[in-house]
Amino acid sequence: MRDSIEIGLGRSVRRGYTLDEIGIVPSRRTRDIDAVSLAWQIDAYRFDLPLMGFPSDATMSPTTIAEVSRIGGLGVLDAEGLWTRYDDPTPVLQTLAGVEWDAATGELQRVYAEPVREDLIALRIKEIRDLGAVVAVRVSPQHTLRLAPAILSAGVDLLVIQGTIVSAEHVGVNPADPPLNLKTFIADLDVPVVVGGCTNYQTALHLMRTGAAGVVVGVGADRWSTTGAVLGIEVPMATAIVDAAAARRDYLDETGGRYVHVIAAGDMETSGHIAKALACGADAVMLGQPLADAAEAPAKGAWWHVAASHPKLPRGRFAVPDDAWPIGSLQEVLRGPSTMPEGALNLFGGARRAIAKAGYSDVKEFQKVGLIVVG
Repeated sequence: MRDSIEIGLGRSVRRGYTLDEIGIVPSRRTRDIDAVSLAWQIDAYRFDLPLMGFPSDATMSPTTIAEVSRIGGLGVLDAEGLWTRYDDPTPVLQTLAGVEWDAATGELQRVYAEPVREDLIALRIKEIRDLGAVVAVRVSPQHTLRLAPAILSAGVDLLVIQGTIVSAEHVGVNPADPPLNLKTFIADLDVPVVVGGCTNYQTALHLMRTGAAGVVVGVGADRWSTTGAVLGIEVPMATAIVDAAAARRDYLDETGGRYVHVIAAGDMETSGHIAKALACGADAVMLGQPLADAAEAPAKGAWWHVAASHPKLPRGRFAVPDDAWPIGSLQEVLRGPSTMPEGALNLFGGARRAIAKAGYSDVKEFQKVGLIVVG
């Protein structure tokens, strides 16, 4: 076992690395920042920024998705979120923005107890399309078979099947219910599908073999996530991305050229984190809380994970807006200019400069950059 550590008699484990524990090693040349492209394309859809918006109601509404699209990224709406449970979720979001942290979990469970309505799914998809954005919608694995027909009939461009951990075949508790076989499900669709999260080489490879256009790597964990405390699942992002990139390379060889995009989700708050994720092998990143700092965030600076509202086992602390909110517009958060030296503004300008300083011209070239352990 590579980098194995014996934790007791007969049991060895791998050493994993977070993004904070690695550094980028520049090559022998540098490039002008204007010569660097961050563009990526998934299926027929091209984006100027390697960005997907994490499908949290705290950050993703039809209007913010349209703004993310205008700036160059891809926003993702949660088909099981507030926008598909309420005709007008604005008052609910305003309430959440003002809730105290110790009462937040109960309030989240209360507002998400409202049932999802298929008519609202169709309405939100139409709103996003009318605003001129690529329509990407997230659904959980356990509700995919029930909600996907409504999502697909409404004219979605990209379907995102995302949970904390997703496998190629989700088995329900009721033997009478058909399991979600991703390979069969995806084969019957005319739209590209992104699936995840996953945390290791084998699962990433299995998900790629389903026909997915992209695989989300990571469980979306950040300092507000409690997945490690509740489930014990913790795989550091740098290691998870490198393993998934290895699966992508092997799948490319296995299929004679089919490329599946690796999308990193979690443990990213600064432009340096984004640069390191791309250097580890990610084609794009899925950002959550950093977008909550923008003035356009629907929850006015509050942040919570999708799993934070789970009715039986919530996983995620509620981030209360602080006095520093907002730190800038969505444009300033993503593209700048920045007035802060810590890397929280101009996230992709910082990532672009990192690629230039390392001597590469685009993301795929940058995935070959040298890395070093610093932690």
